[in-house]
Amino acid sequence: MKERNSVKFEFLSRSANEGFARAAVAVFIAQLDPTLEELGDVKTAVSEAVTNCVVHAYPETLGKIAVRVRLFDDNSAEITVRDWGVGIADVEEARAPMYTTGGDDRSGMGFTIMESFMDKLRVKSTAGRGTTVTMRRRISVRAGVR
Repeated sequence: MKERNSVKFEFLSRSANEGFARAAVAVFIAQLDPTLEELGDVKTAVSEAVTNCVVHAYPETLGKIAVRVRLFDDNSAEITVRDWGVGIADVEEARAPMYTTGGDDRSGMGFTIMESFMDKLRVKSTAGRGTTVTMRRRISVRAGVR
């Protein structure tokens, strides 16, 4: 599968930057001509991934978050969200619905939401070194478009 286009950007782990990441990814994947539903799904997954970085990776400090978006010839998008924060000790446990380290005000549904809105979700993490979340979504090709 050949890469058609890509972009990378970084920002501080401020909650205000979640909206920026969400919008930037949406504008970039617009090249694939997604439906509003597909676009909404991707934006929601990006929001969850970035929010996880803000809340869990850097709970008491600011850190760096990097986002990379790659577009492929099969009309799919791969979105990678990376941090260099505290990491996840047990990724399998963290992916379980309702599991959270963020306190009573967190739902623990971030990975579940990402997984439900994307075709593929991969989570790699090392305690003390950070986490990389890679999500992939194929965008349907509409008749007469391409």
